[in-house]
Amino acid sequence: MDGTQMKKEEGDKKAEEEVVHLRREITLLPAVSFIIGTVVGSGIFIAPKGVLMNSGSVGLSLLVWALCGVLSLFGALCYAELGTSFTKSGGHYTYLLETLGPLPAFLRLWVEFLFIRPAVASYVSLAFGRYVVETFFAPCAAPAVLIKLVSILGVTFVVAVNCWSVTMASRTQVTLTFIKMFALVLIIIPGVIALAKGKTENFQNGFEVDSLTLDRLPLAFYNGLYAYGGWFYLNFVTEEVINPNRTIPLAIICSMVTVTVFYVLVNVAYYTMMTPAELLLSDAVAVTFANRALQGLASLIPILVALSCLGALNGGFFGSPRMLFVGAREGHWPPIFSMIHIRRQTPLPAVLFLYPLVVLMLITGEIYQLINFASFARWFFIALATLGMLIHRYRFPLHPRPFKVPLVIAITFTVVCFFIVGLSLYSDPWNTGRSCALTLTGVPVYYVTVYRYRLPHRWRRIFNYCSKQLQILFEVAQQEVKTY
Repeated sequence: MDGTQMKKEEGDKKAEEEVVHLRREITLLPAVSFIIGTVVGSGIFIAPKGVLMNSGSVGLSLLVWALCGVLSLFGALCYAELGTSFTKSGGHYTYLLETLGPLPAFLRLWVEFLFIRPAVASYVSLAFGRYVVETFFAPCAAPAVLIKLVSILGVTFVVAVNCWSVTMASRTQVTLTFIKMFALVLIIIPGVIALAKGKTENFQNGFEVDSLTLDRLPLAFYNGLYAYGGWFYLNFVTEEVINPNRTIPLAIICSMVTVTVFYVLVNVAYYTMMTPAELLLSDAVAVTFANRALQGLASLIPILVALSCLGALNGGFFGSPRMLFVGAREGHWPPIFSMIHIRRQTPLPAVLFLYPLVVLMLITGEIYQLINFASFARWFFIALATLGMLIHRYRFPLHPRPFKVPLVIAITFTVVCFFIVGLSLYSDPWNTGRSCALTLTGVPVYYVTVYRYRLPHRWRRIFNYCSKQLQILFEVAQQEVKTY
């Protein structure tokens, strides 16, 4: 009897392992590494220049960095509530769908995958390529073609890892996170030592506000918030997190407090060793700092920054395709993108969808124009998601919420987000207007392909045939177990 029972249990276990679905494999350490590793990219090594330029003084720029960290923590706490209230993966898309309806959710999906995500991934991969190549060509200018080629190789590596295995992608993220934290510590220690020895001349008169103008202050916050961008990525993979009700809030709080403390200390180190004028003249602040404070290790910093960019790229390619995967599962994107590799258990088509878009953007060079207004669209939809959370709280007070953020934090974050979006309309109306126009191009697409599905019959047949052939080619199938 016991033997029969054991065989039955073994058979059930084997059958469960063979079922096609995304496994829960992400524990607390990979979750923390995932957030830190995605947040700490190239921003902290480049953005200090933009924050200082637009804030006008050393003291105010440090205050902007701290406030950006607090604001990001508030947003992350709101997303912790959303992630534990709605147990689907998909991040922004899922929360907009559940709280405000299908049209805002589709528009988020549309603008994310056709414009924002390829632009951000191209920007980060180009930073990776530049830091790798310029190390070998310094002090001469590196060939632009070689930078783009190395950037494409970096993207290819990240895509291959994420297609191959969820476990390999999470281990890669943990490793790269420890490397980038080492890079930050390497910058902080000489700065703190110099500060302890009394090198404080750059902090005297730190709050001079003569050069501050209110229309430029939002741009300082945009630069700071760009460096903190990525705190919402864990919510893209909720269905793969072990015990999400505990892991998501804990990972978010630990990671965002750590990042905020490190970012402020890194900026203090920069200002200890460099004058504001020197920092504004530098195109790569971390490299200039290394040449000044870490002369023996100066050549190591660009490599560490490159690996930091690779970690941010890996986090982006790990999280974002899950939004496309869930969107396809909900019927807002072609069904092929909701399929999983039958052996690797990875959302292969969703990961591969981004690859040609990123490579095309790298080759054509239309990155910086898109980056300028990607921030507006991102923050507008984040504000909508947290507004949706507040509306959902009011409409469905009995809905289970394992983690509940204080109402004052949720309202503060939502108001500040809409305020930043409104100020960006005033500060940069051209790019903001283009961002709105690109987002609204998704409205007719939604009504033709989703709301009424009015494609001609011949187009449907061609579309279904292509989907079937791609399914055979990629060896993918629909998820067989409900994981939410």
